[in-house]
Amino acid sequence: MTSSNLFSPRHIFSQSNNKLPHYSHLYNFIVQVTLSKTMQLLSYSIFLIVILCTFSLVQSKTPVDEQHCEVCIKTMNAFADSLTDEEKSSVEKIEKALKKYCSQVKVDSKEHRLCYYIGALETSATYAIADLSKPLSWGIPVEKICRERLSKTNPQICDLKYEKQIDVNAVDINKLKVKDLKKILTDWGEAADFIEKSEFIKRINEVKDKYVKLTTDKDKKDL
Repeated sequence: MTSSNLFSPRHIFSQSNNKLPHYSHLYNFIVQVTLSKTMQLLSYSIFLIVILCTFSLVQSKTPVDEQHCEVCIKTMNAFADSLTDEEKSSVEKIEKALKKYCSQVKVDSKEHRLCYYIGALETSATYAIADLSKPLSWGIPVEKICRERLSKTNPQICDLKYEKQIDVNAVDINKLKVKDLKKILTDWGEAADFIEKSEFIKRINEVKDKYVKLTTDKDKKDL
């Protein structure tokens, strides 16, 4: 074949037709790979969306532990209720009032320990009052401040819990341990240096009418 024939339209068209099937296979291969990758990405995205929706649904249905941060919530609600409208709108006045409030709480109490953690006492090792005063001045609920802000500053804040009170009417005190009997009397301010378990039980029975409201038949019906 002469060189002139190599560049003839017939020769070029013939060569193109011979290569076309190869290009067609390559094109189909690229399309298949692209579709495969697209489907994989789409499947992954759908899976991720389902997981996120499921997690959000579970989170929304998870009941809040009422004892979580209970000392912080109860104490700070009481503190917030003691503030005037003018004080509530000022960060500086809130912080000043908190330091005064904490100086009056009972030493060695749960509330005193909370004040220490927040930084409202002169002996406090850390200072986190701003994490309370600022959101409180913005009107953010105490529950959110304690559980979402202060707990991040110092997790020990939400570890504070009140000791569970023993309902004398609901238990058989004869079956309680000595430490529980002693706690009952201590909570009532009737602590004594007893040794025998029978002494604690006797003392509880002697003074319980002053501290415990007896459950009557009418009260039971109302429950």
